[in-house]
Amino acid sequence: MRYALLLALAAPAAAQPSAPFVIEETGQGYRTLEAAVDAIRVGTGTILIAPGVYRECVVQSGGSITYRARQAGTAIFERTACEDKAVLVLRGDRSTVDGLVFRNIRVPDGNGAGIRTEIGDLTVTNSMFLDSQEGILGGNAGEQRITIDRSTFSGLGQCHETEDCAHSIYLGLGGPVRITNSRFERGRGGHYVKVRAPRVTITNNSFDDTGGQRTNYMIDLPEGAQGLISGNSFVQGKGKENHSGFVVVAAEKRTFPSTGLRIENNDARLAPGAPTNPAFVADLSGDSLAVGANRLGAGIRMFERR
Repeated sequence: MRYALLLALAAPAAAQPSAPFVIEETGQGYRTLEAAVDAIRVGTGTILIAPGVYRECVVQSGGSITYRARQAGTAIFERTACEDKAVLVLRGDRSTVDGLVFRNIRVPDGNGAGIRTEIGDLTVTNSMFLDSQEGILGGNAGEQRITIDRSTFSGLGQCHETEDCAHSIYLGLGGPVRITNSRFERGRGGHYVKVRAPRVTITNNSFDDTGGQRTNYMIDLPEGAQGLISGNSFVQGKGKENHSGFVVVAAEKRTFPSTGLRIENNDARLAPGAPTNPAFVADLSGDSLAVGANRLGAGIRMFERR
């Protein structure tokens, strides 16, 4: 599916119709994304987005809204962020993003993202986040649920533009986070996945750091977590700022218990020229993690307790 999206990106964008944003349930078309979102308001609806390159953004303040490309990979949002945050700033009951592309998002504080989620559950599928400061950022202390599936994160992150780092995905919330069947590559700083949440499921993803620059951990759970990390493939590159661990648990705090966190059936390798002797799992929680069988290439240690 990732290659189909890349082919769509390579093709010229179709001319935008006069009403490129159509609410599926009513058939009503709108010239701007903001007008379509305003029409749904606190209700429920799906906005179908025509092929094109858009320099606009929106704040969702309520309701349950699905943002869906008519053809995955052809609805491209670039260079415009609402509230100096993101293309989509989400404060509704629920949001779903399906088949959209976000690229070249930068803001003064260094956290320019495709999606900024602040309130409400979020599901992201079949989407791409490219060459921005951040891919998906946000969360809250409530029982917000985040699901990310079949999506690509490429050319994201930074620790050199501003004092604080940005990451491909950075979420902090009280509910569970699920990241599956997605690709992370070519990081430009920070971590590929950084999650502050009590429970995570991170499965069947690929992390390709061979083209990374100034990158840190592949998966950072800075306050601990329980759940499952399984079926992922990792290749660590040579352009690291911090190469000491692939998966790092509770490096900052011990907010969430990590006992029983399962890390199993993953494959980790070093690219030619990458620094040797990193730990696949580095644990600072002091809890009893369930580190099972993982396939490690030469020069990688299985486990380190710090």
